[in-house]
Amino acid sequence: MMLSNEELVLRLVLSAVLGGIIGFERQSRRKSAGLRTNVLVCLGSCLIMIMSHEIYAAVEGKTNADPARLAAQVVSGIGFLGAGAIMKEGLTVTGLTTAACLWVVAGVGLAVGGGYYAGALVTTGLVFITLGALSRLDEWVMHEKNMLITVHTLDRPGQLVHINDCLDDLRLRVRGIKVKAAEDELWDDTASGTPIYIELEVYNRQNVKTMIVVDSLKKLDGVFSVDVS
Repeated sequence: MMLSNEELVLRLVLSAVLGGIIGFERQSRRKSAGLRTNVLVCLGSCLIMIMSHEIYAAVEGKTNADPARLAAQVVSGIGFLGAGAIMKEGLTVTGLTTAACLWVVAGVGLAVGGGYYAGALVTTGLVFITLGALSRLDEWVMHEKNMLITVHTLDRPGQLVHINDCLDDLRLRVRGIKVKAAEDELWDDTASGTPIYIELEVYNRQNVKTMIVVDSLKKLDGVFSVDVS
């Protein structure tokens, strides 16, 4: 049975609205895939699903066409957008939630295009709650147990590995890392390395005392000072 124009418009508009709801949450957090991206992904997925149904309805009984073929390409094709949203900087990987969000938004679009309104509405609500409420909870928990460690050390081969191993022994997990040159510092012995500052964002799940962290890092060869905040 072919879709009426009213039903066609309803599905396309609903997919844009649902994608916009999720995209608005991402936009408010200044994520790379914001309002427009999520609306377009959801709307495009919906259109492809409608086309799949309509093409099948037009040839039903005449061939063994599979109506799920076009929809299946959306599921695999959305991986390209997701991969583009994932970034790796040092030891930090960002964009995983954004990539997962795009994948779910594509599913919402397919559900609306297939006429599964209840599933699309419930999924949108759950995604919004997950991205909103659970993100705030995660930020609150992580803020309580996060440590910012600044290590003033010599830039030597393997020095960062030694620091990371030391933190691993203390059961501290590195979530982010930045390296800055000590430009305002004069250093003559360049053969042994040049001074740098390494800033590490660390998750202190075991509530290790600050003094223990400082003492452990100061014992490493080449480390001048350690500051924890």
